[in-house]
Amino acid sequence: MTSAAARTALDLTADLPVPALEDFYRDLHRHPELSLHEHRTAAALADRFRTAGLDTVTGIGGTGVVGILRNGDGPVVLLRADMDALPVTEATGLAYASEKPGVMHACGHDLHVTWLAGAAAALAAGRDAWSGTLIVVGQPAEETGEGAAAMIEDHLYQRFPPPDVLLAQHAAPGPVGFYAHRPGLIMSASTDIDIVVHGRGGHGSRPESTVDPVVTAAYLVTRLQTVVSREIAPRDSAVLTVGRIEAGTRHNIIPAEARISLNLRTQSEEVRERMIAAIRRIAAGECLAAGCPREPEVTVGNSFPATVNDPDTDRRVAAVHGDVFGAGTILDPGPAMGSEDFPLLAEDDTPYSYWFVTSTPPDVWDAAPGSDLMEKFAAVPSNHSPHFAPDPSTIAPGVRTLVSGALAYLVSPAGLS
Repeated sequence: MTSAAARTALDLTADLPVPALEDFYRDLHRHPELSLHEHRTAAALADRFRTAGLDTVTGIGGTGVVGILRNGDGPVVLLRADMDALPVTEATGLAYASEKPGVMHACGHDLHVTWLAGAAAALAAGRDAWSGTLIVVGQPAEETGEGAAAMIEDHLYQRFPPPDVLLAQHAAPGPVGFYAHRPGLIMSASTDIDIVVHGRGGHGSRPESTVDPVVTAAYLVTRLQTVVSREIAPRDSAVLTVGRIEAGTRHNIIPAEARISLNLRTQSEEVRERMIAAIRRIAAGECLAAGCPREPEVTVGNSFPATVNDPDTDRRVAAVHGDVFGAGTILDPGPAMGSEDFPLLAEDDTPYSYWFVTSTPPDVWDAAPGSDLMEKFAAVPSNHSPHFAPDPSTIAPGVRTLVSGALAYLVSPAGLS
């Protein structure tokens, strides 16, 4: 039996202005903006909110946008989309490829903004069918982990009603038509770490008079690969990535220092702390062995929390999505090693559900090598790839997921149980 929320969602999204939404999406894709610089994107989204009849405020947390629609008694439901792009040079060959050199919507946030704009308009137009308060949030700087915290620090929940439930979604690789839900842990925590190795610089022809930080950094990078393989139990998922090494200015100069940037992905605080301790120990040990004149500097930088769906909330939203799209379209992908700052919006342990919408174009998926789902999944362009290009056919379904998720609460305003 189809739920009332699903029936209402199908009614409210039956006549979506898909061509106009596709034009909006392509325009956003052509004009990507980096974290905390999403001025054009924010203005375009705010215009959509205002046109739909929502009270709209801009500039929250820098470039954040909030629209609100008070529609009688009932729960406060917050829908969120992130807006920022990445410093990636696009290689999709799309007719609407990025016009900004070196910047690209390589993670699908342009699609997220389009989904949110469409959902806000559909819910506003169908306000006779539900009761409660809708808050829609265009969030800046998800990629750098700064945006959600900046909006909270800018008094988001003093300026707008605190939500009873938060909902968000993300475009992901996979054959179009699936919606990935998981009660509990769905995305991992992320931690950035910077290491500075101090050597003693000099002429490349006289290495004996120097302490070479490049060689030390190379040993350090190699040794760091044992942190996960030898210090973390196989039952605990973890990733350590060396994303950057910087040292030197010329071929014949041994530099005075080398810099290494790491990223950790963990699914528990215990494992995170164990890895940080191991990194400090290994860095100190390698520098001591090399005779470095100073101990290394190890700095723990930006971090994202783990994304842990409230089980009851996620099951409730997944059930409505199953009613809308068919039970066979809902899957549990297991915890991903990717990370999000969305949980920072959940002050005071507000329940939330975060899910994925698969978006690989059918021709790309069919052409990918592999005989099973996981082989093909590994072969198609992923988020952050210069070839990542979600199928625009996911625009209407992505609007329906947000609308139906919100209506899971707004069509029965007495029950957040």
